[in-house]
Amino acid sequence: MKPSESIKPISYLKTNTADVVREVNENRETIIITQNGEAKAIIQDIATFEETQETLALLKLLAQGKRSIEQSQSRPFRAAINKLRKDLAKTSA
Repeated sequence: MKPSESIKPISYLKTNTADVVREVNENRETIIITQNGEAKAIIQDIATFEETQETLALLKLLAQGKRSIEQSQSRPFRAAINKLRKDLAKTSA
């Protein structure tokens, strides 16, 4: 469904809540709810929401890694592995 076809006024949601929930879960489509002609909320199934949250978490990790590289707070992979091995050897001795 096109985003323009998934826009519903809040009055539609009030009178068709069960149908909206069923439709969202069956089709995994997001519905945009408007109030006074303005987009105010979205409704989506839980699986789509969870996927979005996982994607955002991964993107956040990538952004943090990029910032660390830009701020020279990173080290080459081999150096990091060697340090970890050295640290593990100290703790197990």
